[in-house]
Amino acid sequence: MADATEIVKKNDFDKFQADRVIKVDEWLNRWENKQTPFHMNEAHKMLKKYVDVMLNGKDHLRILFPLCGKAVDMKWLADLGHKIVGIEVSEKAILEFFTEQSVSYSKEAVSDVPGATLFKSSDGKISIYCCSIYDVSSSFIGKFDGIWDRGSLVAISPCDRQRYSELMLSLMEDDCCYLLEAFDYDPRLHKGPPFFVPFSAIEELYGSTCNIKFLEAADMLTDRQREWGLDYFIQNIYMITLKAT
Repeated sequence: MADATEIVKKNDFDKFQADRVIKVDEWLNRWENKQTPFHMNEAHKMLKKYVDVMLNGKDHLRILFPLCGKAVDMKWLADLGHKIVGIEVSEKAILEFFTEQSVSYSKEAVSDVPGATLFKSSDGKISIYCCSIYDVSSSFIGKFDGIWDRGSLVAISPCDRQRYSELMLSLMEDDCCYLLEAFDYDPRLHKGPPFFVPFSAIEELYGSTCNIKFLEAADMLTDRQREWGLDYFIQNIYMITLKAT
């Protein structure tokens, strides 16, 4: 029989990472040192699979990429005719995106956020703000028809989740479709990021104002996660929409 101290309800698992804090310098150093195994060289297969759910039959949407890095998903959706807005703290990541995707761009200061820079593709389809995600607001970036949250909620410090979710809610149009990736694993074995974000946490953040629909779970365990000591690593995909008022 397992020792009582080893029997932990999964609903309580997130407390094991509650004190882990991610500093901006940690992310900047990861990009500078090319320690970005989370970056994917092709559009995310779950985005491709559920893009029609997010688009909901509409064309020419404004789609938000929080903590976008240099995600090729931005170019993929822009090529489908949508306008993309990314938010990323690493200028290196942004410059690599435009270079690697062969997209010409301009840059300008953001008057609403001292020290922030806006990078815009020459065709106007992709705009990326280089700043802290908590420096943006709907007053100058507007609201969005769609959000693709891949590697964002799971990357921020657990203590910042309430602040983050309130920001996401403030950026959603009434009919916005928010596609979210979260991970299920044993957080006693890995401190994160990516962080363990159970459905109970998502429900606590969004459940009072949103409908949360579970779409799919996928086994994502690789040698990388095994090196962390994990024996399971599940990717969960959700669709979040505002409740009718």
